[in-house]
Amino acid sequence: MADKRKNYGAEFKAKVALEAIRGELTVAELVAKHGVHQTLINTWKRQALEGMSGIFSGKAEAKAAEKDGEIEKLHAKIGQLVVERDFLAKASGR
Repeated sequence: MADKRKNYGAEFKAKVALEAIRGELTVAELVAKHGVHQTLINTWKRQALEGMSGIFSGKAEAKAAEKDGEIEKLHAKIGQLVVERDFLAKASGR
């Protein structure tokens, strides 16, 4: 019977990726230390390096994204109210 696939937590992935980025140990040594395949270590390292730019993005970007989300919610609410108005107008015989 096949073993279940292991699911690693975000903290563990970050810890291993950070060790790989530091370069104090080789990938082979990290494989032996943590018991994780080298492909996973290299993938986690790449994802960590690509995701770092998001950490240092400015407050202006966060506010713009928040404002865009708020605008989407308002548009959805307007659409809902228009549909309700049209339904009620049709139901009342106007």
